[in-house]
Amino acid sequence: MNTVLITGCSSGYGLETARYFLALGWNVIATMRTPKEGLFQPCANLRVLALDVTRSDSIADALDAAGPFDVLVNNAGIGLFGAFEATPMPTIREIFETNTFGVMAMCQAVIPRFRARGAGTVVNVTSSATLASFPLVAAYTASKTAIEGFTASLEHELHAFGIRVKLVEPGYAPTTRFTANGQGRMQGLIPKAYEPFAQDVISGLTGTSGVTTEADVALEIWRAANDMTGQLRFPAGSDAVALALAKETGGKRWARHRDPLVA
Repeated sequence: MNTVLITGCSSGYGLETARYFLALGWNVIATMRTPKEGLFQPCANLRVLALDVTRSDSIADALDAAGPFDVLVNNAGIGLFGAFEATPMPTIREIFETNTFGVMAMCQAVIPRFRARGAGTVVNVTSSATLASFPLVAAYTASKTAIEGFTASLEHELHAFGIRVKLVEPGYAPTTRFTANGQGRMQGLIPKAYEPFAQDVISGLTGTSGVTTEADVALEIWRAANDMTGQLRFPAGSDAVALALAKETGGKRWARHRDPLVA
């Protein structure tokens, strides 16, 4: 039975992805900064571990406790919405510490284990903000775009060792905790001069149809984890797929597959 380790499982995409893999019979190692009670039904295939991707000691302890696994899903991330000129550099560094350096640190810690086995899959979760420009998320987009380039390069670097590397690009998901998790650091990031513009942006998002659900992202992470075709990017959600199609040249269409949990 395959085993997956997922970061950032306290809510949102990570929690849904852990539940999805469990439903399909995988062994799941669900990690989060502070483990919480009641997130999962009791299950013999589940372990919940503490893991802060910004701390090397926490990463080492979690991996030692986890033991061997087949797939790493780098999902842990934090959001940021606000005018770039009003965003303090310490806040920007905080975003990069989790969204960029945290992903890199996890990869650097896990790759030697996968290389020694000659197998393994790394799935890095970014954002559809990397597919098309979007206002008031400049620092966040930069942190995720860095992982896009990093992942594409790493895929070439690790191919010879039997390690597969994938990207999942979620679209806009108003039901996730993106905003809730970032409320503290977002205070004061919309100066008065930006308020009319920001309100227009927020109103546009509120009226958006075809947005991404947590289930959409969990499904694409599962597909990426099991893909053997060499596909690198997996847009998640109808809006992300539309952006990916618009960006793609040559008329190539993304393959859409049946959800294995749907009969």
